[in-house]
Amino acid sequence: MGISELQGYASFVMTLFLVIMLYGYIIHLYRSEKKGERDYEKYGNIALDDEITSTPVEDKPASQRYKEENK
Repeated sequence: MGISELQGYASFVMTLFLVIMLYGYIIHLYRSEKKGERDYEKYGNIALDDEITSTPVEDKPASQRYKEENK
């Protein structure tokens, strides 16, 4: 087993790992939007609506909201 063969296997394993991570992240986003935890379309509009007078996407920081939910 030469170094080039080992690099081929490592490349395949790394690609497979990254594909699994990508699909896991996509599933996480889909589930959290379905549950109503976050609305990711609002975040997508940040680039389009970037005026100084525009309303914030969220009214509270996530850390404060997390503390209030877990009391």
